[in-house]
Amino acid sequence: MDFQPSERCSEFKERLTSFMDEHVYPSEAIYEQQLRESGDPHHQPAVMEELKQQAREAGLWNMFLPDPDHGAGLSNSDYAPLAEILGRSHIASEACNCSAPDTGNMEVLNQFATPEQKERWLLPLLDGEIRSAFAMTEPDVASSDATNIATRIERDGEDYVLNGRKWWTSNALHPHCRIMIVMGKTQPDAPVHKQQSMILVPLETAGVSVLRGLPVFGYQDQEGHAEIDFKDVRVPASNLIAGEGDGFMIAQARLGPGRIHHCMRALGAAERALEAMCRRAISRVTFGQPVASRGNIQDWIAESRIEIEMARLLTLKAAWMMDTVGNRQARTEIAAIKVAAPNVALKVVDRAIQVHGGGGVSDDFHLAWAYAHLRTLRLADGPDEVHKLSIARRELAPYIPREA
Repeated sequence: MDFQPSERCSEFKERLTSFMDEHVYPSEAIYEQQLRESGDPHHQPAVMEELKQQAREAGLWNMFLPDPDHGAGLSNSDYAPLAEILGRSHIASEACNCSAPDTGNMEVLNQFATPEQKERWLLPLLDGEIRSAFAMTEPDVASSDATNIATRIERDGEDYVLNGRKWWTSNALHPHCRIMIVMGKTQPDAPVHKQQSMILVPLETAGVSVLRGLPVFGYQDQEGHAEIDFKDVRVPASNLIAGEGDGFMIAQARLGPGRIHHCMRALGAAERALEAMCRRAISRVTFGQPVASRGNIQDWIAESRIEIEMARLLTLKAAWMMDTVGNRQARTEIAAIKVAAPNVALKVVDRAIQVHGGGGVSDDFHLAWAYAHLRTLRLADGPDEVHKLSIARRELAPYIPREA
């Protein structure tokens, strides 16, 4: 395993770091001000459109996509360090057209869509003209077991008809969102992992009702996390992605790269929190001495560095394995990073909050927001417990006696 960044990755890192310093960080306060002044928590601040144009001009566009015809053609190992840099700011990923759930949706469309589906939806997404949502989780079932999903997708002549309810449909309240990939049940009597399918549903389709935006620890995210009702929603049969019963196969293909992105972004947030903790510890004085002189604070700083490095190495190993032996052979490592990285990031942010005192839990600093969103990452793309179960099963498998 060689973790030395490739020459191409190093070049992208240099350009992206400059872009962050020159454009993204200075725009964060402007973005928040424009969002606040609009009175609409899901408004698209004008500064974001400016950043998107600047990112395109800098060649920092669609970096996540390994397909050189549509993206940067970077491997998972090359993109992972870039995702970490993007994770340092809550506005950077969208600025570079590298934000979830669009990244996963574009990967699905790039890999499985028909030429017509790509023309209609993938190209506008790649151009940043529209945004998309992914509707999988449901309020009435434990969606950590995706076989529970109950939304029906039933064939009716030349159409499919959807009935059901979804929630945590991220991005559905973004003003540019136009299309959803919806996962539902097409064949209830088929083997358990062949019952589900994925289908494209335009947001404005009759019968689609956005009921509310769900807050995250009291925050209404700009992109929104919607609860959506599907009542006799009719879309053409040509909107089906791949074939009936291919939903789980598509989901597995989608989730591997997505977890690399999530985990490296989380480590970027952790790095920024560690920097904030160090600055605060140096600048604040208690009982006649800088906070940084206290042994327990130094322990927190040291432990944060150790834990970030361990989580980063594990994530880079997972990315390397995905590139060299494929997602299936990297299942244990992918599950492990999905548990490790968010938990490490949460520890670091929590320590930074403590060092910041009362300010740490306010909106004067980015830490409270970062903690809320990193905490949700322990549920997104599967809760910790499901990933641990998966790892444990594979560890136990060689020791289970075989029947004669």
